Amino acid sequence: MNFTRWSARLPGTQRRAAARTEQAVATAPRGDGSVPAARAERPTEAGEPLPPGGAVGGPTRSDGIDELPVREVLDRIPALVALVHGTDHRIAYVNDAYVAAFGPRPVGEPAREGLPELAELGLVSLLDQVLRSSRPRTVKSRKAASGRSYTFTCTPVTLPLGGSAAGPEDGSGVLVFAADVTDHAEAAERLRASERAQRETAVTLQKSLLPQELEQPDDLRIAATYQPGGTEAAVGGDWYDVITLGGGRTALVIGDVMGRGVRAAAVMGQLRTAVRAYARLDLPPHEVLQLLDGLATEIDPSQIATCVYAVHDPNEGSLVYASAGHLPILVRDEHGTIHRAEEPTGPPLGTGGWLHTSGSVPLGPGSTAVLYTDGLVERRSEDIDEGVASLERALAGATGTPQVVCDRLIRALGVTADHDDDVAVLVLQHPARAGGDAELFRNAALELLGGVEAAPRARAFATGVLASWRFSPELHDLGVLAASELVANSLQHGTPPMRLRLRRTDRRLIIEVTDGDDHLPRRRHAEPADEAGRGIAIVATIASNWGSRRTPGGGKAVWCEFALPK
Repeated sequence: MNFTRWSARLPGTQRRAAARTEQAVATAPRGDGSVPAARAERPTEAGEPLPPGGAVGGPTRSDGIDELPVREVLDRIPALVALVHGTDHRIAYVNDAYVAAFGPRPVGEPAREGLPELAELGLVSLLDQVLRSSRPRTVKSRKAASGRSYTFTCTPVTLPLGGSAAGPEDGSGVLVFAADVTDHAEAAERLRASERAQRETAVTLQKSLLPQELEQPDDLRIAATYQPGGTEAAVGGDWYDVITLGGGRTALVIGDVMGRGVRAAAVMGQLRTAVRAYARLDLPPHEVLQLLDGLATEIDPSQIATCVYAVHDPNEGSLVYASAGHLPILVRDEHGTIHRAEEPTGPPLGTGGWLHTSGSVPLGPGSTAVLYTDGLVERRSEDIDEGVASLERALAGATGTPQVVCDRLIRALGVTADHDDDVAVLVLQHPARAGGDAELFRNAALELLGGVEAAPRARAFATGVLASWRFSPELHDLGVLAASELVANSLQHGTPPMRLRLRRTDRRLIIEVTDGDDHLPRRRHAEPADEAGRGIAIVATIASNWGSRRTPGGGKAVWCEFALPK
């Protein structure tokens, strides 16, 4: 078949859009099988000699290119070429490369039967689209049954009219051009496999560094959810933690390391470990962040993180917190009103040179608080404040257990499996107790002014309270002894005002003494001749746990706990 006047638009070639001036240009003689000589894009002036090879300044093209048989060209190119015509895409031509790849193809057969490889790859419908729209279409990297991958470009063409099987009656056809991209496809697949392996490593590391089981304090009910970003998003450094501090107090932390991948997860793990270590010092939230800021700079000066560290004290009915560039804590009170803990906040961890401060938000019985990372509320299409406002509305209507609230907030904010960022959510509830459950949570306190009568008053108060709480005789006596020793220690080493506080939960008895001196006691070995130094040792021996901390207004609190029998 002679396609002399047919102009094929092969992929990667460009046609000149400007019209060329119609002018007869004589072609240079050429031998049989030689390449046509070049001819000028513009005529020469009369009498002006032609440069060697016939080139005149400006673009040139081969003389007689329009007369080259297209079939001869297509038979020699390494790409796969097939030509079909008519509404049922009957085969008009396949080149040698196509035959080598898929075998001989009968001319005149419809593509669906004669070119089964195109049908298997779903390209027959693409031929229909090209024929209807008269516009080229391309599909990338389709893998054939042979295992080779090809990129197919289907281009509409106009063919000479004819009546035979090889010549279309309506002149419409489609040129199928297939470039072998197996090497590129395999390289891309290897890259995707490497990225998947790296992502799986980061996700595994991330989840292993997060708490496998949340600590559940006596006075709070807590649940958390972590959801990594979709498969196209690298894992970030979101984390959360719950730390029981003793004395009924609980620390809650949530943070987000900027960056992606294994490095962000590793930095997150170091920060989380450091938070737990600093929390054991029972420092105020702003001091914990101050220490964490310095450590973040040492870990990696180029990587920063946001963080909120909060402490819940059931005796105070509030959440004391400090924020390093993190999003505000949201609290829904017992009446359903949403409170946003806006201030104070400082720059992210790792920036240095900032003195963090602590704030407070009420968290009484019946309240629910939410700590979260930016993946929950940040969207590319809207301001982050709108996302926080959406979270407030979702929290206002989210009821149930903390885990149920977590799941409802995730759904309400539109977080799906293919979300483009990590999401961490920590929900805590301070339940309102009534009836028999309320009897298991009791408080009693006594103000002590000092003097010789303070110790007897404290013993008498502890004796009466513990008896009214119906503890066993053994636990009753141990509690009275611990209260007596803590008060005696405060009288000797502390300053007024002093307070004795007794608290019971469904799991433990807590005894705490506060005074106005900020010198923290320590356990030491007392010599036989020493008259002091045995009180803290006795308390540490008889109690399940003990500790001390400085109080925000100055002074200290020394406490001990006794585990209740189950």
